[in-house]
Amino acid sequence: MVNIFEDENLIGNRRRNTIFKDKKPLDHRFLPDKLVHRDDQIRDIAKCWVDVLDGVTPSNVTLYGKTGTGKTAASKFAREQLIEAASKENVFVKIEHIRCTDYTTEYQVIAELCNRLGRDVPNRGWTKAEVVNAFRDLFRTNAFGKKLQLIVILDEIDILLDKDGDGILYTLTRTDNVAVLSISNYLDFKNLIKPRVTSSLHDKEIVFPPYGADQLGDILSERAELSFNEDVLEKDVIPLCSAMAAKEEGDARYALDLLKNAGELAFDENAPKVTSEHVKQAKERIEHNKVTEILSTLPLQQQRVLEAILNLTKKGEEITSGKLYDSYMEISKKDAVTYRRIFDFINELELLGIISTNTISRGRGKGRTNIIKLQCDEILLETALFSI
Repeated sequence: MVNIFEDENLIGNRRRNTIFKDKKPLDHRFLPDKLVHRDDQIRDIAKCWVDVLDGVTPSNVTLYGKTGTGKTAASKFAREQLIEAASKENVFVKIEHIRCTDYTTEYQVIAELCNRLGRDVPNRGWTKAEVVNAFRDLFRTNAFGKKLQLIVILDEIDILLDKDGDGILYTLTRTDNVAVLSISNYLDFKNLIKPRVTSSLHDKEIVFPPYGADQLGDILSERAELSFNEDVLEKDVIPLCSAMAAKEEGDARYALDLLKNAGELAFDENAPKVTSEHVKQAKERIEHNKVTEILSTLPLQQQRVLEAILNLTKKGEEITSGKLYDSYMEISKKDAVTYRRIFDFINELELLGIISTNTISRGRGKGRTNIIKLQCDEILLETALFSI
């Protein structure tokens, strides 16, 4: 059997590629030589970390901001700069980036840090006290022959705290020569932390505001120059991607995904240029994939709540919590959850970006009411629900 990657059509298309010269810069994980519109935030991180060059444990830091506002990129950029400066001054510092989507318990995080620092620790089987002691021994015994300074970047820390509590922050902040940089999507993430941990964290906070359309345009222009062949993007492509992403709360990841998908659509069509029509098609593709992926992971009862919201939206009705529950009851019948549980579902769906809620006042003596709205295309949602 012929290897599929040796297929003449695949090879021919790849060689005839007139759209891309390098896709990597369109990946949100790509770290450019300069991070545009985040100089102030990078400098703020540097101010917190600079003490490590004098052998002093730096301040703990928390980065706040919506998805796609450059938090991870800025922390990685500052990391590379600090490693370069430390090597010139012969300072021994380790900076470890931990994605809390991959390591979701205190045990897993500490075990992974031990392994990266040269101490073999199994992924399971030890007690938490044993793995914490193994980690702290690295600093007591000076295993590297020099004073070890460690900065731990906990990316998407909300997931870890939500699943496993704040033990990880307590352990790290109570270990000598260790500093923590936490990355959170929510300004109220400290509500998940006990007072004893908050006092030892004693962090400095840096906020990452959403990008505006012009800033997104600058980011895309820089990446496009690295990624696309010359003169393949029509003039309105980058402004359109930027405007669409600005509406998505200034999400640079979304902007990059739009541009990349638009380019791939043009490539698949063997088109000579990437057009605004490709961008519109890319938006539909991204939203379809996002909604389908999210819905497929939702419990049945949450899918029913979404179906109820969709039904009321199609009728053109203002959706209050009471109306939503009545519509949901019609769908669920005998195995419906309680009215109180519906509020949990609403909060979770809002966090996923599928719906939005807005509390309005009905006037004196009439109290407040939650108004619920869909934040994705009706036809797209209906198709995704039907497919599931």
